[in-house]
Amino acid sequence: MDTGVDLRVRGGADAYLRGCPSRDVLDMIGSKWTVLIVPALREGPLRFGELRRRLDGITQKSLTQTLRTLERDGLITRTQYPTIPPRVEYALTDLGLRAVALLAGVRDWAEANLADVLAARAAHDARADS
Repeated sequence: MDTGVDLRVRGGADAYLRGCPSRDVLDMIGSKWTVLIVPALREGPLRFGELRRRLDGITQKSLTQTLRTLERDGLITRTQYPTIPPRVEYALTDLGLRAVALLAGVRDWAEANLADVLAARAAHDARADS
């Protein structure tokens, strides 16, 4: 199939193609928790409890799952220290640091445009109810 793009430029990736693995990366990057966790770590390592307090409303299960995904995908590291009680810290990798500006930008856009989005929703819902 000719996509009209030289895929070698993108390492063989084209997210517009159904079977492209880059779609999995987009799913991970597009997660609301990823958008919040990665920028939260930009100032330095945080412990699980610190992240949970920072991310008001996240469940322990969601935080655990998202941290595992981010570690697997190479955006964060998990360091366990041999102390009693055990201490675990999460920190950004170089790959994670490269994602900070993008993800912080998405969050900033959502916050800056919230009023317009809410107004558009209300207008749409009012038309649908008529």
